[in-house]
Amino acid sequence: MSYFDVVKQQLFKFENLGKEVTPSGAVLIGHAPHIAPMAWLHSIYPVLTEEDIIELEFDLKKSIPQAYRDFLKNYSNGLKLFTITLTFYGMRKVLGRTDEASRQPFALSTPNNYERPKNSKNTYFFIGFYSWGDGFELYIDSDTNKVYYCDRHDATPLMEWESFEAMLTSEVSRLISLHDENGIKKDQDQHTTPI
Repeated sequence: MSYFDVVKQQLFKFENLGKEVTPSGAVLIGHAPHIAPMAWLHSIYPVLTEEDIIELEFDLKKSIPQAYRDFLKNYSNGLKLFTITLTFYGMRKVLGRTDEASRQPFALSTPNNYERPKNSKNTYFFIGFYSWGDGFELYIDSDTNKVYYCDRHDATPLMEWESFEAMLTSEVSRLISLHDENGIKKDQDQHTTPI
């Protein structure tokens, strides 16, 4: 069983709240009307092809770290957990204000090409963010393959994980523990960031 099979088992615990597959193949799990009428707790996007990865790397002007490349190609083109409490970037294929465009991952080009925090080294590849407050970023250092958590405006590490797989599995478990069976935060004042 892969690490993502473990993650999916945890996310699908909310399937009793609803499940939908969009025309583009995105899997939406856990209808969340307490957030908004059309909101879903989790979004898993269709994987990318090797051609998509090549196009994405061309646009980014850099290689995608192997662990994240494998995630995009084998498991999900980005990911949204508890609406956007924790979000992983991917390749955005549809733009606009349609329902289908809204069911796309946030673009990897934004943090990697246009909104890099200060102190970012060339080896830092930004993969996701937390929504609390001004937001905090996640990146993989391609020199170490470790994942780091930092402020949106400053890449100084605040926390680290040994690998992408370790970070994703531990963060999904931690976030699930902060929510009840309906996907509602147990304590509205508690931060959802790891520290």
